[in-house]
Amino acid sequence: MRAAFSIPRGFLPTPRLSYCRPRVSLSRRVVASGASRTISTTSANGNQHQDSSSSSSSSANSSSWTASRTLLVSALAAGLGYGYASYAQESPRAAKKPQYGSQKDFEKAIAELRAKLGEDTISTDEEDLHQHGYSEWSSLNADRLPVAIAYPTSTEEVAEIAKVCHKYRMPMIPYSGGSSLEANFSAPHGGMTIDFAFMNKILDIHQDDMDVVVQPSIQWMDLNEKIKHTGLFFPVDPGPSAMIGGMVGTNCSGTNAVRYGTMKDSVINLTVVLANGDIIKTRRRPRKTSAGYNLTGLFVGSEGTLGIVTEATLKLVPIPELTRVGVVAFPTVRDCASTAMQLIKKGIQVQCMEIMDEVQMDVINKAGGTGRTWGVSPTLFFKFSGTTAGVADSINLTRQLAKNNNAVEFTFAKDEKEAHDLWSARKQSLWSMMALRKEGSEVWSTDVAVPLSRLPDIIEISKKELDSLGLFASILGHIGDGNFHASIMYDRQDPEERARVEKVVYDMVDRALEMEGSCTGEHGIGLGKKGSLKKELGTATIDVMRNLKRSLDPHWLLNPGKIFDPEEDS
Repeated sequence: MRAAFSIPRGFLPTPRLSYCRPRVSLSRRVVASGASRTISTTSANGNQHQDSSSSSSSSANSSSWTASRTLLVSALAAGLGYGYASYAQESPRAAKKPQYGSQKDFEKAIAELRAKLGEDTISTDEEDLHQHGYSEWSSLNADRLPVAIAYPTSTEEVAEIAKVCHKYRMPMIPYSGGSSLEANFSAPHGGMTIDFAFMNKILDIHQDDMDVVVQPSIQWMDLNEKIKHTGLFFPVDPGPSAMIGGMVGTNCSGTNAVRYGTMKDSVINLTVVLANGDIIKTRRRPRKTSAGYNLTGLFVGSEGTLGIVTEATLKLVPIPELTRVGVVAFPTVRDCASTAMQLIKKGIQVQCMEIMDEVQMDVINKAGGTGRTWGVSPTLFFKFSGTTAGVADSINLTRQLAKNNNAVEFTFAKDEKEAHDLWSARKQSLWSMMALRKEGSEVWSTDVAVPLSRLPDIIEISKKELDSLGLFASILGHIGDGNFHASIMYDRQDPEERARVEKVVYDMVDRALEMEGSCTGEHGIGLGKKGSLKKELGTATIDVMRNLKRSLDPHWLLNPGKIFDPEEDS
């Protein structure tokens, strides 16, 4: 039986650090397959209140308003109005904070959506709210939970949800996977989280065109498993649990980025629901077009603040003829970084190039699963792919380059199973680290990106600072495109320890910015790096972003609180 309807009033639950993340019980919602559903629409201004005021003037007063005088005052008023409007447009920092609906408004929105879409489409179950508003692996969490969780099954249902939320001024937070690391899906203003758990299908495969149309909650690994019979695969490969919607939202990367690029390079077009419920498609399906603005690129990386992605058309690439996995150990992380930088400059073809320091190699050994014990020293992981001759050539060139940079040993996976297990160990590194944590410990995972020439310097300095913490802290990541990660295990309840960790993290971020780098290569901004984004881009650039946001979402309903705030901090 459904829990009694209740809405939490902006509370902060005591974080349960040993909390085991619950999964949504999908069985409690029955969706009739093949059934057609008629959705009634409500206009966005259906709940609009109009204030009317009567004005009267005496005949004595009206006689004093000559035509010329009236014209003059009208012109002055128009000029003042135009000036104010221009100032408000050009000065986003002067804008007022958004006004969201009341608790009663949110209750009305929930009741209206249940009436339109079905009772079980909207959940207010306490466990659901906690799962969708709190993350044990995020660097921070909001001090509120969402008010309700919506489970749509189609773009049309998402549009209906948006119309009702727009009507009642209810914030909307897209959710598909929940594995982001900067509180990207938290609900600092409460509101409605839109979970795409039931929108996880492949809608169409165009094998000859090498593209696929998918819904937002399909996992990239599941996608590749389902299309492998075509001889094609989707190359963007972040953490194993990542789903396409979140990957679009953060413009994520992965181990294949050095060869195939990031998410923005793999998205052809998007179907997007706007804040008022309008549905748009950003472009058609050819890979090349010069037709208008690049709206696809605008939504990729916007973290759900401009629109809600409900479908994505993605580029596919051929599965390589041959793939070999190699592991090279070095005395220092600087040797690793120097090798990576030189390899890219020489144009040696690799599919993946990842770094793991000695701490992470120890994690692999303790977690097991690779069939062998690895040396505990800074290590580069390589994946070579292509034709047999091309792979052999790339391996020989890489081996020589690594030797020139003090490589200790170069080991290859003996067979396909060992290669898979070894690469899986790299992909599971964060989760393996979390599995080894002591009770009460948390993992802070962050990332930065710098120009390739600065990679050895920043990795060497950051490694020293991480070691100075005296904690379980490591460096790993996609070193082939100048992006690397730091993971630190610490006691979140110890203010002194958290302050030390925070200083090291943000010193690393500031150092990346000093090197003309970025505060994040793939994790996004979310709540955690808004201050760093301001340092990176400057107020004027963020003001342009604010104006774009306001043009599409004037009431600031879409994932509010993320990337930047409606007004500049004083």
